[in-house]
Amino acid sequence: MMAERIGLRHPMHKPPLVVAIVGAESTGKTWLAQRLAQALQESYGLRCTWVSEWLRAWCDREGRTPRSEEQAAIAQEQTRRIEHACTTHEVVVADTTALMTAVYSEWLFEDRSLRAAAQDHHRAYALTLVTGNDLPWQADGLQRDGPQVREPVRHLIIDTLNEAGIPFDEVTGLGPERLAAALRQVQSRLLDRP
Repeated sequence: MMAERIGLRHPMHKPPLVVAIVGAESTGKTWLAQRLAQALQESYGLRCTWVSEWLRAWCDREGRTPRSEEQAAIAQEQTRRIEHACTTHEVVVADTTALMTAVYSEWLFEDRSLRAAAQDHHRAYALTLVTGNDLPWQADGLQRDGPQVREPVRHLIIDTLNEAGIPFDEVTGLGPERLAAALRQVQSRLLDRP
């Protein structure tokens, strides 16, 4: 079994591998998280799951986007959901992290107060994938500000990661090409694990 060959045979002795997917709006994060988790489970026999974006569920529930003072709780809940998934899985693919909430707090509200905590949580994740802005922009309800914000938000994400010394890989391409690029990064990290 591949899981044994890559050293994940006894998950209780090793922390779960968390793959964090971050990126600007309409860059395929959800699509990639779902398919990456499925590919890792099917191809490698790993106990793998993906954690959906809590902000999306929050907006659907509330019928609006959050105010500045609501951002911290959203970031904390996203982190809690990732941590919970880690209790029962070998690999967790996170469709965004608290770092994205911090980035959007800074972008929308000029509030940097969430940045340091988000960076601290993010440092614990084994791999960060930044989705490229090469996909066509699509409207998606309350969470879309428009294609013009993607490049400035991407720069802010990269600045936030670089400031914290968090390495990342950018994934680009359409459909299967994007998934293959992400899989290559995850495979190299799985194979490199002690």
